[in-house]
Amino acid sequence: MLKKIICLLIITASIAGCTKDPKDVAKLDSYSSGAYPTTLNELTSVLGAAYANYRSEQLSGFQLLCKTFSASEHTSNLCYGGQDYWNDMEYNDLKPSNQLVNNCWTGFYVGVKDANATLERADLYQANYMPATELTQVNYIRGEALFLRAYYYFQLECFFGESYISAGGAGGDKRGVPLYTSIAKSLAETQKPRSTVKQVWDQIIADLKKSADLLHGVQWSTNYQGRVTDWAAKALLGKAYVFTQDWENAKTTLKDVIDNSGKKLMPFSKYKMAFNSNVGTNLNNNVNSEFNEESLFEINVDRVAADYGIFGGAPNKNLTTSQGLIWAPSGLNDQGTGGFGMGYANECVHDKNLVRFGFNIPRYTLVPNPNFVPAWGENLGNIKMIPDPAYTAASIAYRQNKTADPRLYVCALQPWFDTVYFWGNRRPVAKCVNLTTDQYEGWSYKKYETLDSHLDDIKQADGANYYLLRMADVYLLYAEACNNSGAGAIGLEYINKVHRRAYDQPVNSPSLYDYATLTSATKATDANLANNPLRYERYTELFAEGHWWFDVCRWRIGQAEATYYGNLLPNNTPSRWSDGRSYSFPIPSDEINTNAQIAGQQNPGY
Repeated sequence: MLKKIICLLIITASIAGCTKDPKDVAKLDSYSSGAYPTTLNELTSVLGAAYANYRSEQLSGFQLLCKTFSASEHTSNLCYGGQDYWNDMEYNDLKPSNQLVNNCWTGFYVGVKDANATLERADLYQANYMPATELTQVNYIRGEALFLRAYYYFQLECFFGESYISAGGAGGDKRGVPLYTSIAKSLAETQKPRSTVKQVWDQIIADLKKSADLLHGVQWSTNYQGRVTDWAAKALLGKAYVFTQDWENAKTTLKDVIDNSGKKLMPFSKYKMAFNSNVGTNLNNNVNSEFNEESLFEINVDRVAADYGIFGGAPNKNLTTSQGLIWAPSGLNDQGTGGFGMGYANECVHDKNLVRFGFNIPRYTLVPNPNFVPAWGENLGNIKMIPDPAYTAASIAYRQNKTADPRLYVCALQPWFDTVYFWGNRRPVAKCVNLTTDQYEGWSYKKYETLDSHLDDIKQADGANYYLLRMADVYLLYAEACNNSGAGAIGLEYINKVHRRAYDQPVNSPSLYDYATLTSATKATDANLANNPLRYERYTELFAEGHWWFDVCRWRIGQAEATYYGNLLPNNTPSRWSDGRSYSFPIPSDEINTNAQIAGQQNPGY
């Protein structure tokens, strides 16, 4: 696929270079060096492509979080059949021709290309046009490009690498992904074999170290607050150290972020709606959670006309990611027997996730009640059918008494008990409208959801900015590093800090909700999570944010996960998990067919 991209760029450059004078015709087998950029603003526009790529259709624009991650890790049950590529992702039964796999590979490599283009253009600008007074700003741009290149390679390696690195370097000699650290100047330079796993992680770590150095002390103005900082680079560096089991470097790096970044866990009062911060006044949520005290790096997806600098202004009615569309809630009809989709509603939360959060109430039956009034006292209309009184009482008690982990209600919407707005009218949430079986509860997603109006009304499916790095992740990564290097007491404290926030307790003081040990019981009952607070906290805290799949793969717990989730929609059959195949995505057939150097280097099992 990279070959296809480079071909298009070469053709474009060639056409742009043609004139009547033959000596000025651009070479057909190489890039035109050009004279762009000649100003700092023009260089910044080159960098902008590397940022914007994460919102492309191939990535979060229409697939990454709501299809690739949620289906592979079984966050979702797929309520939409008929597309084999999506079904196969749900069943962990991928093929090299899978559309989502190909888009994932292509999308991340476009990001690598955009980052490399920025680095190359920064060198050209400095050598030919840059006044000396702009060196710091140009180096900031280099630091941002290096971070983004590292981030894209981080994703590529976790999806497609043959193995993770274990303590002592085991697995480093397995196949990683091809490394491109400069713009290919010819078709031949697009032909690269797979680097080793160690080579890829070494490149990621080197890029992040240099990024942090170049961005040291950067302070972005409000209009540019979405841009990368040195602390984002250090946080991702610490995560890379954890993923390669370099525990000592992980501890040092992550503790630096914790102690010196100025970032901290936001209070629960903000956290409970931090993934829906743009929902407007209908939900009485006037706190803007964007770029908050916990966020280290996030993708701006405002649906209002706002200028966040590097991301560009976005006029109203602009769809920038699709998770809110794919995961859209359903509103209840007046009869209480069905609903209407607020968007596509292609996926709902798998019931086994409810159990893991501690919600384990027997299924409801519907009973007549023409005057249904929710516990918080707002009459929502003449709903004729409601859940039976026992289910209703138990559901309310589970929330009020925190019998279920409070994060369940941050992540998901319970039919009949949560509400959304439809054309300005408040409605109870319905069971996912596209479920064709009564076997499932059909809870909708809350994270990244539009809750204040029907999507057709606002033409926008985003509830809030998309967090890529936040402090809860850093705390739990630091805890993991501590637990694996003889500092379990410290690790337990950082697990408890995250846990306390979830229960609206002071983060830095012991609470009655604390785990006593690293093997204390959690809300979950399955073997993977029941007595493992670290795993449980990463699962619940980061639910539906695109982290759990990588945790499953690096911890090698995939078979137990597949067994736990059991039958999956759309065909109500179990995962086709295979330890010999499923931990790595296949190298796409398009890449195999266009890159001669990668032929014969497919991942095992494909």
